[in-house]
Amino acid sequence: MLYLISMKKLTLSLLVILGIQITYAQKRFDPTPKDIALAKELRTKYHNDDIAILTSTESIDFDFNNSDKKVTVNQEKQELLININHRADISKYEFYDSESKIEKFNLEYRNGKKARFTVKDDFYNSNGLFYIDYRVKHMSFDFPVQGYTYNYKLKKKYDDVKYFTSIYFNNEYPVIEKKIKITIPEWLNIELKEMNFEGFDIKKSKKTASDGTSTTYIYTIKNIAASYKERSSPGPSYMYPHLLILAKSYIKNNKKNMLFDSTKDLYEWYRSLVNSVKENPGILKQKVTELTVNAKTDEEKIKNIYYWVQDNIRYIAFEDGLAGFRPDASQNVFQKRYGDCKGMANLTRQMLKEAGFDARLTWIGTKRIAYDYSIPSLSVDNHMICTLMKDGKKYFLDGTEKYNSFGEYANRIQGKEVMIEDGNNYIIEKVPTIPAIENKEIYTANFSIENENLTGKINGNLKGESRASFLYGYNNLKTDQKENALQYYLSRGDKNFIVSNINTSDLQNRDISLTLEHDITLQNRVSSFDNEIYIDLNYLKEFQSYDFKKRKTDFLFSYKRDYEYNIALTIPKGYTVSRIPEPVTIDTPDYTINVSYNLDDKNIIYKKHFIIKKGTIKKSDFLKWNTTITKLKKLYNDQITLTKL
Repeated sequence: MLYLISMKKLTLSLLVILGIQITYAQKRFDPTPKDIALAKELRTKYHNDDIAILTSTESIDFDFNNSDKKVTVNQEKQELLININHRADISKYEFYDSESKIEKFNLEYRNGKKARFTVKDDFYNSNGLFYIDYRVKHMSFDFPVQGYTYNYKLKKKYDDVKYFTSIYFNNEYPVIEKKIKITIPEWLNIELKEMNFEGFDIKKSKKTASDGTSTTYIYTIKNIAASYKERSSPGPSYMYPHLLILAKSYIKNNKKNMLFDSTKDLYEWYRSLVNSVKENPGILKQKVTELTVNAKTDEEKIKNIYYWVQDNIRYIAFEDGLAGFRPDASQNVFQKRYGDCKGMANLTRQMLKEAGFDARLTWIGTKRIAYDYSIPSLSVDNHMICTLMKDGKKYFLDGTEKYNSFGEYANRIQGKEVMIEDGNNYIIEKVPTIPAIENKEIYTANFSIENENLTGKINGNLKGESRASFLYGYNNLKTDQKENALQYYLSRGDKNFIVSNINTSDLQNRDISLTLEHDITLQNRVSSFDNEIYIDLNYLKEFQSYDFKKRKTDFLFSYKRDYEYNIALTIPKGYTVSRIPEPVTIDTPDYTINVSYNLDDKNIIYKKHFIIKKGTIKKSDFLKWNTTITKLKKLYNDQITLTKL
C-alpha cells in the first residue's frame, strides 16, 4: 500500500515537472509583438475563427515506378498557422490508404524546433461506419496565447496517379496566402481543370525548365475564407475553387500508355476490376428460389429480391485501395450479410440474374458531387447501384436505400448521370427526377373544445421519401422502444400533446402509402376570460426553425417536400369568431408557402401547405425566405379569438 502511494506521488511529481517543462518550452517561443498585432488585425476580419493560415505552400511533382509501371505523386505541404483568438486547441489530420503513404507529419515551433505532440494513427470511421484500410494520422495541440504560431509540414506519396484527383485552395481555416506548385514532366500528359474560379482572385503563372524536361504551374490565391461548417450544404465541389488533376497518358520507351484520357478509359478500368472478381452465384440459388417460387409476376419476383437485399444486408463503407472501386463477390456479401454499396449492388445484380433478369452494375455520383461522366476521373462517382433492364425500361435499384419502393429513387441520386455496364461499351443515362408531390405528407385533424382542452382525431398519409424516411427510422429502433418512439413522433415530444388509440398501416410494407390515425388531446391551448375564448392551434409550428439569417450556403433538404396540414375546429355554440390571424402566402420557382385561416358555418378551417419544389433553398433567395419565415413566426404566435354572443 505504501509502495502504491509512493508511486502515485512520484507520478504526480513527474506530471507537475513535465507540465512546468512544457509551459517553459512554450514560453520560449512566445509570439513577437508583430505576431500579436497581426493576430489582432486578423481577428477583426475573421471573428468567427480561432486560427488563420498565414502562408500555405503545396508542391506536387510526379515520378514513375518502373517495377509497378505506375505514375506516382509526391505531395508536400507547409503551413504557417497563427492563433488569432486568446487561446485555441485544434487538431491536424491527414487521411491515407493502401494506395498512399504519409512520410512526414509534424509540427514545428517558430524557431524550427520540432513540437513533440503525440501523433496518432487510427482506422477511420464516420457515423459508426468503418472504412477498412482508410486511415487517419492526427494530432491535437494548443496555442497558449494570441499570436502564437506553428509550422505544419506534410509529405505524402500516392502510388498511382489515378487516385490523386483534386487539389482545393480553401482550408478549414482562413488562408491569407496560398501557393500551389505543380511540376509536370514532359513524358506525362495531365490536364489541370480549373473549377469554381469565378469570384476568386487566383493568379496563375507557368515556367518551363531550361532543359524542357518539365513545366511548373503556379497558382496563388489570397485572403480566402475558411470552408463553411454548415449542415445540409452542397458538396465542396460545387462551392470552392479547386483543380481537377486529369492524368490522361504517359510516354515511356517511346510508347504511349493510356490512363484516363476519355470516359471509355475510365469504364474499361472499372470493368477490369469487375471482371477480376471471382463470382460463385450458385451459392445464391437456394435463396433466389425461395424468394421467387411463389411470386405470381415478374415484378413480384424483382421486389422480393430487391427488398430482401435492403432488409438483410447491412451497409458498411469500404475504402481499401482497389476495394474502394472493386465490388466484393456477391457470395461473400450474401454469406457475411454486410457490404458496401458496390457489394450490395453486385449481390442485387447476381440474384436478379439468377432469377432470369437482365441486371447490370451501374456507377453514379450522388448529388454531393458536381461532376458528370464527361470528366474521366475517379472523382466523378462515389456510389454504385444496380440497373434492371426490362421491357425497354431501366429501373435503378439501390440496396443502401432502406424502405425505398421499387421504381422510387432517393433525392440524392435523382437527375444524376449513371454509367451502366454494357459489355465492351457502356450506357450513359440519367436517373429520373420526381416532383415533390410524389413525397406527399398530408394530415387532417378535427377538433372540438372540451373543458379548455382541444380534443379530436388526426389522420396522416405519407408517400415516397416521407414514408421511406419514417419507416427507416421506426424499423431501426429496438422492438421495446417502438411504441414509445411512435408516441414521441406523433406528439413531437410535447407533454401537452396526449396521443391515444393509434392505428397504422403495415409498417413493414414500402409499397403502400403509410397511414397514421390516432385520437388527440391538446392541453394548455385554450384559455377563457370573461366573454372571450383564446385558442392556439399552432402546436407544431412547422418550418419556423429554418431561419437562414446567418447562413452562408444553400440549404439542402433530405428530399423534396410537399407537406400539408388541414385542421377543422368546431366553433362552440353561443360563440362567434371575432379574430383570426392574417395569412402568409408566397410562391417562387423553388418553394410555395400558404398558411391561412378561413371560416365556414360551423368550423374554423386552418390550412398549412409547404412545397419545397427542388429540395433546395438557394442562398440568393434567403432574404425572401427569411422575410416569409418571420411572418410565419408572427402567425404562429398569434391566437384565434372567440366572443360570446
